[in-house]
Amino acid sequence: MSDRHYTVLLYSDDPRVRDQMRLAVGTRPAPGLTVEFVDAASYDECIRLFDDYEIHLLLLDGEATPAGGIGIARQIKDDRDDTPPVCLVIARSADRWLAAYAQVEATLVHPLDPVTTGATVAELLRAHAPA
Repeated sequence: MSDRHYTVLLYSDDPRVRDQMRLAVGTRPAPGLTVEFVDAASYDECIRLFDDYEIHLLLLDGEATPAGGIGIARQIKDDRDDTPPVCLVIARSADRWLAAYAQVEATLVHPLDPVTTGATVAELLRAHAPA
């Protein structure tokens, strides 16, 4: 059986946070899943990559500035019908209500735990896999 290949868009204005997200997910978050990443450091880059690639999951930094992942998630959900699942990385568990407002499918809290992160990403990819 061959692996299913997915593209994950990582968004943060901080390259260290993008590296942390990439490392926490890994290229094989679960058996049978292979992930490649595209990185965005700004709102414009995020939208351009979203338009240019077949993105299967958005992993957004809720603490990014000036455009935060919460706002980007909400805008994409409002503007498009074909959105892939969104996982929002937040600094405080108490901010989950903001993630709910942004209509994201999952949240993770800094610092990222690789086991939880990989399992969350794998679950989202499997649940929303193209037919």
